[in-house]
Amino acid sequence: MVTSSYFPARDGVRLAYREVGAGRPLILLHGLFGDGGFWLRSGIAGRIAAAGHRVILPDLRGHGESARPRADEAWPPDVTGADGLALVEHLRLDDYDLGGYSLGARIAVRQMACGATPRRAVMAGQGLGQLRGGGGGGGGGGGAADMMRRIFAGAGRWAPGSREARTEEWLRGAGHDAAGLDLLIGSLTPTTDDELRQFALPVLVALGADDERRATADDLVALLPQATRVEVPGDHGTAGVAPELAAVIVDFLAW
Repeated sequence: MVTSSYFPARDGVRLAYREVGAGRPLILLHGLFGDGGFWLRSGIAGRIAAAGHRVILPDLRGHGESARPRADEAWPPDVTGADGLALVEHLRLDDYDLGGYSLGARIAVRQMACGATPRRAVMAGQGLGQLRGGGGGGGGGGGAADMMRRIFAGAGRWAPGSREARTEEWLRGAGHDAAGLDLLIGSLTPTTDDELRQFALPVLVALGADDERRATADDLVALLPQATRVEVPGDHGTAGVAPELAAVIVDFLAW
């Protein structure tokens, strides 16, 4: 069993992370309402670690075993970007890679915009529309965020056994609520095209073949100086656990 470790954010909030494997560090960020253990349960972290990597799996602020502050002042713009820099400082990393899936990819981009300097980056499960602040994966409207708002709005009224009822039960059991969602979404900063053009490092843009975010993936690749686009089987929900995703990440990190 992989146990959690903890570190202080720059504002003192207690944040959690896990590690598996040894070798070159890769910080890998999970999606909306997940946790770092997602990568372990899916087997993806294990596959990457087996290829010779130290895989570092943070629980984002408001997720997993990290603190869930409810004060507005605990969620300033780009706070999750600052949290990522605090983790790099805590681990004393000076040569590492960074990536994420869905919301995790968006936050990885913001961490780079805030000053993170990975050698390589993985932007999985996101297109340019989401990085600009559009729907999906923790975007400002549409996609996963709006689906979660709908679940919270109908809390206690979903038909027993329905998908909505099961989702509500899972969200409540994991400690999530509408207030936490709004604080997180409100802290996310859109990434500009000019910021993306400044990311002069190799970037892997990986999406499911049936993910609707594919619509703006080519636009994202066109803005990044050294980007490679790869498709793996599945839609947005299933591509994130596909063994093929682990394989393309391992191949990319071997460059």
